[in-house]
Amino acid sequence: MSSQAQANSDEQALARLADTEYLVRRSVTKGYQLFSILTPPIYAGINIFRKGRGHLTVNRLLRATWLGGAAGIASGGASEYIRSSNSSSETLRSRRIRAAYDTDALRADDHATIGALLCAVLTPAIFWKRGTAIHLIFGGAGLGTAAGYFTHVARSASGDVPPRPVVPQIAPGS
Repeated sequence: MSSQAQANSDEQALARLADTEYLVRRSVTKGYQLFSILTPPIYAGINIFRKGRGHLTVNRLLRATWLGGAAGIASGGASEYIRSSNSSSETLRSRRIRAAYDTDALRADDHATIGALLCAVLTPAIFWKRGTAIHLIFGGAGLGTAAGYFTHVARSASGDVPPRPVVPQIAPGS
């Protein structure tokens, strides 16, 4: 194998690795957002249905929220890694470019991050005597992620949609 062919092969392998890493990080974020949205109402519903309203506490709800978010991180990353490892390099590159230029998803991520940071600080300040510090901070971040995502949905539904960028076309084999 010539040195030029070896260099080209190495470049393609590095590009595939970078695309896979980007997509896995994106799926980790989306998994955390999804599970942070789903976990609190599911946990509250199951807990109220099984044990009654007296067993639902702030500490338990916040613990379930951040543990659900952690499960979302693991499942999102694992599923995307499996999907990416079974995809061609061209498919990975196309998916990465579409994800990088998806302004709607980027704005949703921004809102979720802002909500997570705000609630990670505000939840312990409000519920200091009702839970342990780790549950208050991490659970507050999970609730803030959900609140931030719903803020994005509300803004989009009210007509404030992000602009659509022009996505560059990449020639095959480049």
